[in-house]
Amino acid sequence: MKSISLLGSTGSIGTQSLDVCRMHGYSVKCLTANSRVDIIETQVREFKPDLVCIMNEDAAADLKTRIKDTSTKVCCGMEGLIECATYDKADTVLNSVVGMVGLQPTLEAIKARKTIALANKETLVAGGHLVTNLAKENGVSILPVDSEHSAIFQAMQGSPSKKAIKKIILTASGGPFFNKKLDELENVTAADALKHPNWDMGAKITIDSATMMNKGLEFIEAKWLFDMPNDDIEIVVHRESVVHSAIVYQDNSMIAQLGVPDMRIPIQYALTYPEREPSPVKELSLADYGKLTFFEPDYDTFKCINVCRHAIELGGLHPAAANGANEESVRLFLEGKIKFTDIAYLNNEAMLNADDKVNFTLADVLETDKKARQYVIEAVK
Repeated sequence: MKSISLLGSTGSIGTQSLDVCRMHGYSVKCLTANSRVDIIETQVREFKPDLVCIMNEDAAADLKTRIKDTSTKVCCGMEGLIECATYDKADTVLNSVVGMVGLQPTLEAIKARKTIALANKETLVAGGHLVTNLAKENGVSILPVDSEHSAIFQAMQGSPSKKAIKKIILTASGGPFFNKKLDELENVTAADALKHPNWDMGAKITIDSATMMNKGLEFIEAKWLFDMPNDDIEIVVHRESVVHSAIVYQDNSMIAQLGVPDMRIPIQYALTYPEREPSPVKELSLADYGKLTFFEPDYDTFKCINVCRHAIELGGLHPAAANGANEESVRLFLEGKIKFTDIAYLNNEAMLNADDKVNFTLADVLETDKKARQYVIEAVK
């Protein structure tokens, strides 16, 4: 039986991961959250994990009082998150936390030789070769949970060899501002940007979809996950979110993975790989959709994609800086302190300000992240 340590159990990916665990009877050994005590208390009482971590110290103390009638141990902070990521009774770590906080526990889980089901973009965007090299050294599999990377991974299962693949295609929904031009986005609000047409996600990821920064981050992720040249990764806007991504073979045959827009498909595949099991997700009916549409991205309007592509071309710590700046820019936008169109500008400036150091360490990544955030804050002041 699978035994899971679920990092980020109260968010959108986390709660859907528990749907999958519930259906298949997987043992949930660890749960973590930032501060949502009510939700995680309910999860603790249902799944009875050995260990639970709350990042916020006051919230952890509150939870400890609430569940003192259970045998679940409560810990807090990064130390507690790492304890959950390396827990000896869990064989798989599903990392669905949002933000840079996900990098260090992933590295520690790899050292502990856990199978990694990865939904945390920042791990590969900021960590790059630190993560992939460590995984190779420890013989650890990194199984993608993002719908796009899972789709590529699934499509690759039929490939006779890596050299048979010509390129990969990342699909993007286009977010709520598809077909808008830059001047039309000058005064959009957070409420406008949070109206995603297809997916139900947390605020930060939804804003990233609106700016299309998420597709830029996924471009960098794909580079590391699949070891593809930058020029062999293509982005296509697909409004219906039915084709989750595709690969093109050397003979120009294309293999795509399709399904209704429901994250429980890629979550489940990461947990059941290489097997296929019944799913809580409804079957896709192509007739119901009638038609599927595809468009070139508007790089002049959605400049965040360019920021990420430039960052991975420059290499070094530039991707980590782009990611850190974006986390801060999105926070400021959600708080009404900057305009939507400021996000790409701030991300780009902070990214260009980063170090070119190639053989970086975790300390370098964390310092770059801190500096990029501070750059944004100072620029806004």
